[in-house]
Amino acid sequence: MNRVLLVTNDFPPRPGGIQSFVHNLALRQPASSVVVYASSHAGAAEFDAEQPFEVVRNPTGMLLPTPAVARETAALARARGCDTVWFGAAAPLGLLGEGLRRRGGIHRVVALTHGHEVGWAALPGARSMLRRIARAADVVTYLGEYTRVRLDRAVGGLTELRRLAPGVDTDAYHPGVDGTPVRRRHRLSDRPVVVCVSRLVPRKGQDALIRAWPSVRSRVPGAALLVVGGGPDRARLTRLAARAGVGDNVVFTGAVPWADLPAHYAAGDVYAMPCRTRRGGLDVEGLGIVYLEGSATGLPVVAGDSGGAPDAVRDGETGYVVDGRDPAQLADRLTELLRDRDLARRMGAAGRAWVEREWRWDTQADRLASLLAG
Repeated sequence: MNRVLLVTNDFPPRPGGIQSFVHNLALRQPASSVVVYASSHAGAAEFDAEQPFEVVRNPTGMLLPTPAVARETAALARARGCDTVWFGAAAPLGLLGEGLRRRGGIHRVVALTHGHEVGWAALPGARSMLRRIARAADVVTYLGEYTRVRLDRAVGGLTELRRLAPGVDTDAYHPGVDGTPVRRRHRLSDRPVVVCVSRLVPRKGQDALIRAWPSVRSRVPGAALLVVGGGPDRARLTRLAARAGVGDNVVFTGAVPWADLPAHYAAGDVYAMPCRTRRGGLDVEGLGIVYLEGSATGLPVVAGDSGGAPDAVRDGETGYVVDGRDPAQLADRLTELLRDRDLARRMGAAGRAWVEREWRWDTQADRLASLLAG
Protein backbone atom coordinates (compact mmCIF):
# COMPACT_ATOMS: atom_id res chain seq x y z
CA MET A 1 0.00 0.00 0.00
CA ASN A 2 1.29 3.44 -0.91
CA ARG A 3 2.13 5.83 1.90
CA VAL A 4 0.80 9.19 0.72
CA LEU A 5 1.78 12.70 1.79
CA LEU A 6 -1.03 15.15 1.04
CA VAL A 7 0.40 18.67 0.69
CA THR A 8 -2.27 21.34 0.63
CA ASN A 9 -3.38 24.83 1.56
CA ASP A 10 -6.97 23.81 0.96
CA PHE A 11 -8.03 21.87 4.01
CA PRO A 12 -10.65 22.35 6.73
CA PRO A 13 -11.41 24.02 8.99
CA ARG A 14 -10.67 26.66 6.34
CA PRO A 15 -14.01 26.90 4.50
CA GLY A 16 -14.48 26.42 0.77
CA GLY A 17 -15.34 23.99 -1.98
CA ILE A 18 -11.77 22.90 -2.67
CA GLN A 19 -11.24 22.27 1.04
CA SER A 20 -14.31 20.04 1.12
CA PHE A 21 -13.17 18.26 -2.07
CA VAL A 22 -9.71 17.43 -0.72
CA HIS A 23 -10.91 16.49 2.77
CA ASN A 24 -13.62 14.14 1.56
CA LEU A 25 -11.19 12.37 -0.74
CA ALA A 26 -8.70 12.00 2.12
CA LEU A 27 -11.33 10.60 4.47
CA ARG A 28 -12.08 7.80 2.01
CA GLN A 29 -8.49 6.57 1.69
CA PRO A 30 -7.14 4.02 4.20
CA ALA A 31 -6.38 6.17 7.26
CA SER A 32 -2.97 4.60 7.83
CA SER A 33 -1.92 5.46 4.27
CA VAL A 34 -2.31 9.25 4.52
CA VAL A 35 -0.34 12.02 6.21
CA VAL A 36 -1.51 15.60 5.66
CA TYR A 37 0.81 18.60 5.57
CA ALA A 38 -1.24 21.79 5.53
CA SER A 39 -1.21 25.47 6.36
CA SER A 40 -2.79 26.58 9.62
CA HIS A 41 -6.19 28.10 10.31
CA ALA A 42 -8.27 29.07 13.32
CA GLY A 43 -9.67 25.95 14.97
CA ALA A 44 -7.19 23.63 13.28
CA ALA A 45 -6.03 21.86 16.46
CA GLU A 46 -9.56 20.82 17.41
CA PHE A 47 -10.38 19.77 13.86
CA ASP A 48 -7.17 17.78 13.41
CA ALA A 49 -7.73 15.85 16.62
CA GLU A 50 -10.93 14.40 15.15
CA GLN A 51 -9.34 13.13 11.91
CA PRO A 52 -8.54 9.45 11.36
CA PHE A 53 -5.13 10.34 9.88
CA GLU A 54 -2.20 12.45 11.01
CA VAL A 55 -2.30 16.17 10.17
CA VAL A 56 0.88 18.23 10.42
CA ARG A 57 0.38 21.99 10.30
CA ASN A 58 2.85 24.59 9.14
CA PRO A 59 2.31 27.65 11.40
CA THR A 60 1.82 29.95 8.40
CA GLY A 61 -1.61 30.72 7.00
CA MET A 62 -0.42 30.07 3.44
CA LEU A 63 2.05 27.44 2.27
CA LEU A 64 4.20 28.56 -0.65
CA PRO A 65 6.85 26.56 -2.52
CA THR A 66 9.74 28.28 -0.75
CA PRO A 67 13.10 26.59 0.01
CA ALA A 68 12.10 26.32 3.69
CA VAL A 69 8.79 24.64 2.89
CA ALA A 70 10.56 22.37 0.39
CA ARG A 71 12.96 21.21 3.11
CA GLU A 72 10.20 20.67 5.64
CA THR A 73 8.05 18.74 3.18
CA ALA A 74 10.93 16.48 2.11
CA ALA A 75 11.87 15.85 5.75
CA LEU A 76 8.28 14.93 6.60
CA ALA A 77 8.03 12.58 3.61
CA ARG A 78 11.20 10.76 4.69
CA ALA A 79 10.23 10.63 8.37
CA ARG A 80 6.80 9.16 7.61
CA GLY A 81 8.02 6.78 4.92
CA CYS A 82 5.92 8.35 2.16
CA ASP A 83 6.57 7.25 -1.42
CA THR A 84 3.74 9.23 -3.05
CA VAL A 85 2.83 12.90 -2.85
CA TRP A 86 -0.65 14.22 -3.56
CA PHE A 87 -0.98 17.97 -4.07
CA GLY A 88 -4.46 19.19 -3.08
CA ALA A 89 -4.06 21.90 -5.71
CA ALA A 90 -1.41 21.73 -8.41
CA ALA A 91 -0.65 25.45 -8.36
CA PRO A 92 1.51 26.61 -6.73
CA LEU A 93 2.57 23.83 -4.36
CA GLY A 94 3.09 21.37 -7.22
CA LEU A 95 6.33 23.26 -7.86
CA LEU A 96 7.69 21.23 -4.93
CA GLY A 97 7.26 17.98 -6.85
CA GLU A 98 10.62 17.88 -8.61
CA GLY A 99 12.54 18.47 -5.36
CA LEU A 100 10.49 15.89 -3.49
CA ARG A 101 11.50 13.27 -6.01
CA ARG A 102 15.17 14.11 -5.42
CA ARG A 103 15.21 14.71 -1.67
CA GLY A 104 12.06 13.19 -0.20
CA GLY A 105 12.09 9.64 -1.50
CA ILE A 106 8.93 10.33 -3.51
CA HIS A 107 8.37 8.07 -6.53
CA ARG A 108 4.88 9.13 -7.61
CA VAL A 109 3.30 12.61 -7.86
CA VAL A 110 -0.43 13.30 -8.33
CA ALA A 111 -1.63 16.92 -8.58
CA LEU A 112 -5.28 18.01 -8.51
CA THR A 113 -6.45 21.05 -10.44
CA HIS A 114 -9.45 23.29 -9.86
CA GLY A 115 -10.50 26.57 -11.45
CA HIS A 116 -7.44 28.71 -10.76
CA GLU A 117 -5.06 26.49 -12.73
CA VAL A 118 -7.11 27.35 -15.82
CA GLY A 119 -6.12 30.95 -15.16
CA TRP A 120 -2.47 29.90 -14.86
CA ALA A 121 -2.74 28.11 -18.20
CA ALA A 122 -3.82 31.37 -19.87
CA LEU A 123 -0.88 33.53 -18.73
CA PRO A 124 2.58 33.09 -20.30
CA GLY A 125 4.57 33.38 -17.04
CA ALA A 126 2.20 31.26 -14.99
CA ARG A 127 1.86 28.78 -17.85
CA SER A 128 5.59 28.08 -17.74
CA MET A 129 5.31 27.28 -14.02
CA LEU A 130 2.30 25.06 -14.70
CA ARG A 131 4.36 23.20 -17.29
CA ARG A 132 7.11 22.72 -14.72
CA ILE A 133 4.54 21.28 -12.31
CA ALA A 134 3.29 18.92 -15.02
CA ARG A 135 6.77 17.65 -15.88
CA ALA A 136 7.27 16.56 -12.27
CA ALA A 137 3.84 14.92 -12.00
CA ASP A 138 2.78 11.46 -13.06
CA VAL A 139 -0.85 12.61 -13.20
CA VAL A 140 -2.55 16.00 -13.29
CA THR A 141 -6.32 15.84 -12.79
CA TYR A 142 -9.07 17.95 -14.30
CA LEU A 143 -12.66 18.58 -13.23
CA GLY A 144 -14.49 18.34 -16.54
CA GLU A 145 -14.28 18.98 -20.25
CA TYR A 146 -13.96 22.75 -19.93
CA THR A 147 -10.90 22.48 -17.70
CA ARG A 148 -9.43 19.54 -19.64
CA VAL A 149 -9.34 21.46 -22.91
CA ARG A 150 -7.62 24.47 -21.36
CA LEU A 151 -5.11 22.44 -19.39
CA ASP A 152 -4.28 20.29 -22.38
CA ARG A 153 -3.30 23.38 -24.35
CA ALA A 154 -0.72 24.20 -21.67
CA VAL A 155 0.57 20.83 -20.45
CA GLY A 156 -0.56 18.29 -23.02
CA GLY A 157 2.15 15.69 -23.62
CA LEU A 158 4.04 16.54 -20.43
CA THR A 159 2.00 14.36 -18.07
CA GLU A 160 -1.11 12.21 -17.97
CA LEU A 161 -4.37 14.14 -17.65
CA ARG A 162 -7.13 12.27 -15.81
CA ARG A 163 -10.59 13.36 -14.71
CA LEU A 164 -11.26 13.66 -10.99
CA ALA A 165 -14.28 15.66 -9.89
CA PRO A 166 -15.78 16.33 -6.46
CA GLY A 167 -18.45 14.10 -5.03
CA VAL A 168 -21.43 14.56 -2.78
CA ASP A 169 -22.19 12.95 0.58
CA THR A 170 -25.62 11.66 -0.36
CA ASP A 171 -26.25 10.58 3.22
CA ALA A 172 -25.76 14.13 4.53
CA TYR A 173 -27.41 15.92 1.58
CA HIS A 174 -30.77 14.39 0.78
CA PRO A 175 -34.40 15.48 0.29
CA GLY A 176 -35.34 14.44 3.82
CA VAL A 177 -33.12 17.04 5.51
CA ASP A 178 -35.24 19.39 7.64
CA GLY A 179 -34.69 23.05 6.86
CA THR A 180 -37.44 24.23 9.19
CA PRO A 181 -35.14 25.28 12.06
CA VAL A 182 -33.11 27.46 9.67
CA ARG A 183 -36.27 29.03 8.28
CA ARG A 184 -37.54 29.66 11.79
CA ARG A 185 -34.22 31.18 12.91
CA HIS A 186 -34.28 33.68 10.05
CA ARG A 187 -38.03 34.33 10.18
CA LEU A 188 -38.69 32.91 6.75
CA SER A 189 -41.65 30.75 7.87
CA ASP A 190 -43.52 29.62 4.73
CA ARG A 191 -42.07 32.22 2.36
CA PRO A 192 -40.72 31.15 -1.06
CA VAL A 193 -36.94 31.04 -0.63
CA VAL A 194 -34.00 31.01 -3.00
CA VAL A 195 -30.82 29.92 -1.23
CA CYS A 196 -27.22 30.58 -2.27
CA VAL A 197 -24.51 28.72 -0.36
CA SER A 198 -21.06 30.00 -1.31
CA ARG A 199 -18.16 32.24 -0.35
CA LEU A 200 -19.01 35.91 -0.71
CA VAL A 201 -16.66 36.91 -3.52
CA PRO A 202 -17.54 38.70 -6.77
CA ARG A 203 -17.18 35.66 -9.04
CA LYS A 204 -19.98 33.80 -7.29
CA GLY A 205 -22.63 36.30 -8.39
CA GLN A 206 -24.56 37.03 -5.21
CA ASP A 207 -24.77 40.63 -6.43
CA ALA A 208 -26.62 39.43 -9.56
CA LEU A 209 -29.14 37.68 -7.32
CA ILE A 210 -29.69 40.89 -5.38
CA ARG A 211 -30.09 42.92 -8.58
CA ALA A 212 -32.61 40.38 -9.82
CA TRP A 213 -34.56 40.40 -6.57
CA PRO A 214 -36.85 43.42 -7.13
CA SER A 215 -38.13 41.70 -10.29
CA VAL A 216 -38.56 38.37 -8.49
CA ARG A 217 -40.39 40.04 -5.61
CA SER A 218 -42.78 41.81 -7.95
CA ARG A 219 -43.88 38.45 -9.39
CA VAL A 220 -43.52 36.18 -6.35
CA PRO A 221 -44.96 37.93 -3.30
CA GLY A 222 -43.02 37.30 -0.11
CA ALA A 223 -40.00 35.76 -1.86
CA ALA A 224 -36.82 35.86 0.22
CA LEU A 225 -33.16 35.38 -0.66
CA LEU A 226 -31.06 33.41 1.83
CA VAL A 227 -27.32 34.10 1.34
CA VAL A 228 -25.24 31.53 3.22
CA GLY A 229 -21.51 31.99 3.72
CA GLY A 230 -18.88 34.50 4.68
CA GLY A 231 -16.34 36.41 2.67
CA PRO A 232 -14.91 39.79 1.77
CA ASP A 233 -17.89 40.84 -0.36
CA ARG A 234 -20.36 40.92 2.56
CA ALA A 235 -20.33 44.69 3.14
CA ARG A 236 -20.74 45.53 -0.56
CA LEU A 237 -23.61 43.06 -0.94
CA THR A 238 -25.38 44.45 2.13
CA ARG A 239 -25.17 47.98 0.72
CA LEU A 240 -26.38 46.77 -2.67
CA ALA A 241 -29.44 45.12 -1.12
CA ALA A 242 -30.30 48.34 0.72
CA ARG A 243 -29.92 50.46 -2.44
CA ALA A 244 -32.08 48.01 -4.41
CA GLY A 245 -34.82 48.33 -1.80
CA VAL A 246 -34.74 44.64 -0.88
CA GLY A 247 -32.68 44.79 2.31
CA ASP A 248 -35.55 43.33 4.33
CA ASN A 249 -35.87 40.41 1.94
CA VAL A 250 -32.21 39.37 1.75
CA VAL A 251 -30.90 37.38 4.72
CA PHE A 252 -27.14 37.02 5.28
CA THR A 253 -26.29 34.14 7.61
CA GLY A 254 -22.52 34.60 7.70
CA ALA A 255 -20.23 31.59 7.77
CA VAL A 256 -21.95 28.34 8.72
CA PRO A 257 -20.33 25.17 10.19
CA TRP A 258 -19.93 22.30 7.74
CA ALA A 259 -22.36 20.11 9.64
CA ASP A 260 -25.10 22.75 9.36
CA LEU A 261 -24.88 23.25 5.61
CA PRO A 262 -27.39 20.53 4.56
CA ALA A 263 -30.12 22.18 6.65
CA HIS A 264 -29.36 25.54 5.02
CA TYR A 265 -29.78 24.06 1.56
CA ALA A 266 -33.01 22.44 2.71
CA ALA A 267 -34.31 25.82 3.87
CA GLY A 268 -34.58 26.85 0.21
CA ASP A 269 -37.03 26.02 -2.53
CA VAL A 270 -34.45 26.76 -5.24
CA TYR A 271 -30.66 26.81 -5.15
CA ALA A 272 -28.91 29.52 -7.20
CA MET A 273 -25.35 30.74 -7.69
CA PRO A 274 -25.06 32.76 -10.93
CA CYS A 275 -21.26 32.68 -11.17
CA ARG A 276 -19.49 34.54 -13.96
CA THR A 277 -15.96 34.57 -15.32
CA ARG A 278 -13.88 37.62 -14.41
CA ARG A 279 -10.49 39.17 -15.08
CA GLY A 280 -10.34 38.16 -18.70
CA GLY A 281 -10.77 34.47 -17.94
CA LEU A 282 -8.33 34.30 -15.03
CA ASP A 283 -11.05 34.10 -12.34
CA VAL A 284 -13.27 31.20 -13.38
CA GLU A 285 -15.50 28.58 -11.77
CA GLY A 286 -13.88 25.14 -11.98
CA LEU A 287 -17.07 23.12 -11.43
CA GLY A 288 -19.28 24.11 -8.52
CA ILE A 289 -19.89 21.36 -5.98
CA VAL A 290 -22.64 23.53 -4.50
CA TYR A 291 -24.91 22.79 -7.45
CA LEU A 292 -24.53 19.06 -6.86
CA GLU A 293 -25.17 19.48 -3.12
CA GLY A 294 -28.33 21.42 -3.99
CA SER A 295 -29.41 18.69 -6.38
CA ALA A 296 -28.69 16.00 -3.80
CA THR A 297 -30.96 17.87 -1.38
CA GLY A 298 -33.74 17.72 -3.96
CA LEU A 299 -33.65 21.34 -5.13
CA PRO A 300 -33.72 22.64 -8.70
CA VAL A 301 -30.54 24.61 -9.31
CA VAL A 302 -29.70 27.74 -11.27
CA ALA A 303 -26.05 28.07 -12.28
CA GLY A 304 -24.00 30.75 -13.95
CA ASP A 305 -22.22 29.96 -17.20
CA SER A 306 -18.67 30.42 -15.88
CA GLY A 307 -16.07 27.80 -16.75
CA GLY A 308 -17.06 24.29 -15.75
CA ALA A 309 -20.18 25.24 -13.78
CA PRO A 310 -22.51 23.97 -16.56
CA ASP A 311 -20.95 20.50 -16.08
CA ALA A 312 -22.71 20.35 -12.69
CA VAL A 313 -26.19 21.01 -14.12
CA ARG A 314 -28.26 19.24 -16.74
CA ASP A 315 -29.77 22.33 -18.31
CA GLY A 316 -33.53 22.00 -18.51
CA GLU A 317 -33.52 18.73 -16.55
CA THR A 318 -31.98 19.35 -13.10
CA GLY A 319 -32.10 23.14 -13.35
CA TYR A 320 -30.98 25.97 -15.60
CA VAL A 321 -27.74 27.59 -16.75
CA VAL A 322 -27.95 31.37 -17.11
CA ASP A 323 -25.76 34.28 -18.06
CA GLY A 324 -24.43 35.38 -14.69
CA ARG A 325 -24.28 38.97 -15.91
CA ASP A 326 -27.95 39.12 -16.90
CA PRO A 327 -30.19 39.80 -13.87
CA ALA A 328 -33.30 39.82 -16.07
CA GLN A 329 -32.68 36.29 -17.36
CA LEU A 330 -31.83 35.18 -13.84
CA ALA A 331 -35.03 36.70 -12.45
CA ASP A 332 -37.12 34.93 -15.11
CA ARG A 333 -35.69 31.52 -14.25
CA LEU A 334 -36.00 32.01 -10.50
CA THR A 335 -39.57 33.24 -10.87
CA GLU A 336 -40.48 30.25 -13.03
CA LEU A 337 -39.15 27.79 -10.47
CA LEU A 338 -40.71 29.54 -7.48
CA ARG A 339 -44.14 29.74 -9.13
CA ASP A 340 -44.21 26.31 -10.77
CA ARG A 341 -43.77 23.95 -7.82
CA ASP A 342 -44.37 20.83 -9.95
CA LEU A 343 -41.52 21.80 -12.29
CA ALA A 344 -39.29 22.53 -9.32
CA ARG A 345 -40.05 19.13 -7.78
CA ARG A 346 -39.38 17.29 -11.06
CA MET A 347 -36.05 19.03 -11.52
CA GLY A 348 -35.11 18.41 -7.90
CA ALA A 349 -35.93 14.70 -8.21
CA ALA A 350 -33.96 14.43 -11.46
CA GLY A 351 -31.00 16.12 -9.83
CA ARG A 352 -31.07 13.78 -6.86
CA ALA A 353 -31.16 10.72 -9.14
CA TRP A 354 -28.25 12.08 -11.23
CA VAL A 355 -26.10 12.70 -8.16
CA GLU A 356 -26.81 9.21 -6.85
CA ARG A 357 -25.76 7.69 -10.18
CA GLU A 358 -22.65 9.69 -10.97
CA TRP A 359 -21.44 11.95 -8.18
CA ARG A 360 -21.02 9.87 -5.02
CA TRP A 361 -17.84 10.49 -3.02
CA ASP A 362 -16.98 6.79 -2.94
CA THR A 363 -16.78 6.74 -6.74
CA GLN A 364 -14.42 9.72 -6.83
CA ALA A 365 -12.31 8.38 -3.95
CA ASP A 366 -11.85 5.07 -5.76
CA ARG A 367 -10.63 6.98 -8.81
CA LEU A 368 -8.12 8.85 -6.67
CA ALA A 369 -6.90 5.64 -5.04
CA SER A 370 -6.23 4.23 -8.49
CA LEU A 371 -4.27 7.34 -9.50
CA LEU A 372 -2.20 7.29 -6.32
CA ALA A 373 -1.41 3.60 -6.74
CA GLY A 374 -0.47 3.99 -10.38
